[in-house]
Amino acid sequence: MARAGSSRIRDAGLAPRGRALHDWAAARMGALRSAASSLGSRPLAGLTVAFCLQVTPETSVLVLEAMGLGARAVACAGNPHTTSDAIAAHLAASGATVHAWAGQGAREFAACARRAMDASPDIVVDDGAELSVLAHTRRAGPRIVGGTEETTTGVRRMRALFARHEARYPIIAVNDARTKATFDNAYGTGQSAVDALMRSCGLLVASRAAVVAGYGPVGRGVAARLGGLGARVIVTETDPVRALEARLDGHSVMRMSEAARVGDVFVTCTGQRGAITARHAALMRDGAILANVGHFDVEIDVAGVRAMAVRTRRPRANLEELTLRGGRRVLLVAGGYVANLVAAEGHAPEVMAMSFANQLRCIAHLARHAGSMEPGIHAVPREIDEGVARDALRAAGVRIDSPARRTPGPAASA
Repeated sequence: MARAGSSRIRDAGLAPRGRALHDWAAARMGALRSAASSLGSRPLAGLTVAFCLQVTPETSVLVLEAMGLGARAVACAGNPHTTSDAIAAHLAASGATVHAWAGQGAREFAACARRAMDASPDIVVDDGAELSVLAHTRRAGPRIVGGTEETTTGVRRMRALFARHEARYPIIAVNDARTKATFDNAYGTGQSAVDALMRSCGLLVASRAAVVAGYGPVGRGVAARLGGLGARVIVTETDPVRALEARLDGHSVMRMSEAARVGDVFVTCTGQRGAITARHAALMRDGAILANVGHFDVEIDVAGVRAMAVRTRRPRANLEELTLRGGRRVLLVAGGYVANLVAAEGHAPEVMAMSFANQLRCIAHLARHAGSMEPGIHAVPREIDEGVARDALRAAGVRIDSPARRTPGPAASA
């Protein structure tokens, strides 16, 4: 890897390409720019913020907006396979310290997270809780006053960790904000998951039996997009309420052991280990496609499926064809990693603008109020969540009504 100052990136010469990608995204992230302009002059001055996020054009807009508000930024990858090397180079050229490159091994990925923590951040911005887990288990990070978390998986990890370890600082669950979960999880992942299937497989969705594992906000979005393109959607769930919701939304609901026999395409959205096992794969039709859009590469038992293969080949970019005994083939997208970021380009900038406007406002909120907040998980303050929605509407040129000043009487409310 190349060194650019204190950064470790693949190729500093890619910075001009990264700048072009950044500028394209920034022009479509009005809600984030509005959030930055509303926060005043340099509210993050003197603070070091560590960003452990997907290193994408949209992330670069967040990082540089934080730097514009006075922060010193250090960035590492939230996933070892999703980094844009051009964006990493652009961030390093713009003054951030970056420890990220595409295709990191597990040890390199972990080492880069440790280097980010070595910068003694005041605030950590996580996508999967990598930095906060380090801070609570290995590297105390005595300067950390607060953190934010971008993903469902990360919030779950920290809640599980806090059941065993005392929380050291407040963490705002950005993932749970209405303007994040409603749009990023459902619309962003839903659209980009289909994009990954199209790019990796050249898939005709219409008429296919598409199995969606998990019916949280992400699963709902994936199911809606696949169904809108003509797929027959089957949902698998462990939560009875979500299973019922999927059924009332018009989808078939069954166990994975049943769905495995009839599905053509499988997309895991659970955030949990083992949504698809080798035993399930052994039941599948010839040519079944497996993709994961959860944060970690544990939802599909990739090692178990590969162990059953008698032959492997790579017919297309980000697609692995595994031939099982008997001749049936299983197609694995992006090696089981987060397909919409590895095999596609992730969420549209307009969607990420809302998520990252929440992030930026929450960073500023922690800078002002962390000392008065109890350690542990906190919801995004309502005024931040609603402010992001107003910024997004304003950026789209949309105006809405104000609430009625008077409470309506019985006749009016009927």
